[in-house]
Amino acid sequence: MNELEKYYCKFNEDKRLLSRHGQVEFAVTMKYIEEVIGSRPSLDIIDIGAGTGRYSVTLAKMGHNITAVELVNKNVSQIKMKSDKIKAVQGNALNLKKFKDNSFDIALLFGPIYHLFSHEDKLRAISEAKRIVKPGGHILVMYLMNDYAVINYAFKEGNIKQVLKDGKLDENFQCQTTTEDLYSYVRLDEINLLKKDSKLEREKIVAIDGATDYIRPTLNKLSEEDFQTFIKYQMSIAERPELLGASSHVMDILKK
Repeated sequence: MNELEKYYCKFNEDKRLLSRHGQVEFAVTMKYIEEVIGSRPSLDIIDIGAGTGRYSVTLAKMGHNITAVELVNKNVSQIKMKSDKIKAVQGNALNLKKFKDNSFDIALLFGPIYHLFSHEDKLRAISEAKRIVKPGGHILVMYLMNDYAVINYAFKEGNIKQVLKDGKLDENFQCQTTTEDLYSYVRLDEINLLKKDSKLEREKIVAIDGATDYIRPTLNKLSEEDFQTFIKYQMSIAERPELLGASSHVMDILKK
């Protein structure tokens, strides 16, 4: 078991998505998944890096045919316990050879890109998702954004001197993380290059949570009515380009 698998054996993804900042992320993400689905029933959807299956289970309940691919066997077991309608398998986003070309209507690639550090590996994961999606199908790719990490971890949490000393930021404040850090952070220029190199058509790129992660204490103090209004607010601004760089999560909605 590598360090990433050990990390996710301890990490509680369900708890994170049930927190208020997690609820915003989930609600806005589902809005755009449902937008891609439209009125089509019973689509073949593959959730690559499915975690504990929050999206897979939700989409299965909506009547879609879900295949969940997950690196961590513990998570695969959890998905199977949550739903017997999901085909859950252990697998790696970099090698989806068990799946045939042009097999799925939609591929969700949410978690894997967070943990791939070279342009080549990120492109390989996107290309594998592209291969198994039908012509005209969609690949939804989620990224963690560089400047969220700089603002939140380096400055807000008081680690700026240490990360500079450790060489974790270059002169342009681009994160210089490695596999030991577990997470990889990107800027829009890298996302755009991956889109270009994968030869996919972009339909939309959206700031899934905007400022949500910066104001967690504020969200926790809101009444339920005001919190629901905040979710509506984030949905209304998610496509505004000025928010993309500082959002913690950005989703690229691509078409084959």
